[in-house]
Amino acid sequence: MNSPAQHRFRRGTLAAAVALSVGVIAAPAAVAAPPRPAGADVVQQRLDALVKGDGVPGALAAVRGKDGRTRNYTAGVGDPATGAKVPVDGQFRIGSNTKSFVAVVVLQLVAEGKVDLDAPVDTYLPGVVHGDGIDGRRITVRQVLQHTSGLPNYTRFLDASGPDQYFEPRELLDLALAHKPDFAPGQGWNYSNTGYVVAGLIVQRVTGRPLGEEITRRVIDRVGLRHTYFPAQGDTTIHERHPHGFVRDKATDPLQDITEMDPSWAWAAGAMVSTNTDLNRFFAALVGGELMPPAQLAQMRTTVPAEYLGPGARYGLGLASRPLSCGGLSWGHGGTLPGFVSRGGVTEDGRAANVTVTEQPGEAVKQHVADAVDAALCR
Repeated sequence: MNSPAQHRFRRGTLAAAVALSVGVIAAPAAVAAPPRPAGADVVQQRLDALVKGDGVPGALAAVRGKDGRTRNYTAGVGDPATGAKVPVDGQFRIGSNTKSFVAVVVLQLVAEGKVDLDAPVDTYLPGVVHGDGIDGRRITVRQVLQHTSGLPNYTRFLDASGPDQYFEPRELLDLALAHKPDFAPGQGWNYSNTGYVVAGLIVQRVTGRPLGEEITRRVIDRVGLRHTYFPAQGDTTIHERHPHGFVRDKATDPLQDITEMDPSWAWAAGAMVSTNTDLNRFFAALVGGELMPPAQLAQMRTTVPAEYLGPGARYGLGLASRPLSCGGLSWGHGGTLPGFVSRGGVTEDGRAANVTVTEQPGEAVKQHVADAVDAALCR
């Protein structure tokens, strides 16, 4: 695996990738599945199509049925340079799925009486969230979790010289606070990574502990996610077996390996590493009530329209719902980070699916990943 120093990008390349990192989920498109031999598994068909038709280097998926059994899938190659296979249920950078972990911790603190969802963020971070037209006394904790705060998205303004650059959380927040808000608090909806930087800082202020430690103690260890972690400061690697992740400026450019990178620029908005199976387990435990009392879970699942995420999509507190083509809803999040795109969801009756590709492709291919999740849950 090449080190970041061996594949530094020109200034702005990582920033261009970062600007696209906010994508979460999309409603399934009404497209026919690509033709495959009779009897072929629909999930394998979709992964093969992502590799052969859409040109992503590799794809991997985990699908759990109502009976609790999980089946894993792979397609393509894990490292085009060597031809190594995609490791079954390999680790990857989960991007904005991290937001759901952060929201769970905040809601646990709500259940403990340490945080009030409708209190101003200034209650917990006095004087921190202020700028031109931005006032932390008017923005609530609920609003930062639900993307209704109006805080501008800091990734729009992020410029990085390479994948090994380190950012402090307050630096990320300051990038946003240098700009005017998108709208007055509570008067709109706009996906903003900035809100989750604020949420992460609230967790640290209230608990007196690093965000990663609280996520590990309260979520990862609690539900037994053996292959999930919040990277420590300076950790640029993926610890266990994993496919390589890639970016390119445009479709005709060669792939650039960005497997090793400092994810500090994503922090509470998207820094974590996991597997498809662990994500299925996490969201099933969350929706199943294993991580917080019913009152807080009900708050988390109280949603507002979020058409940016696709027709019929709605967003709660770090948790999104989307309609399935076969009826009903799936609950989850999804994430995009340079090198990896993942989409997934769980249903009330215990089905779960997560699909990941090893490149950050265009919106059409991201939609195909979401379609593969829908096909897996509806098969």
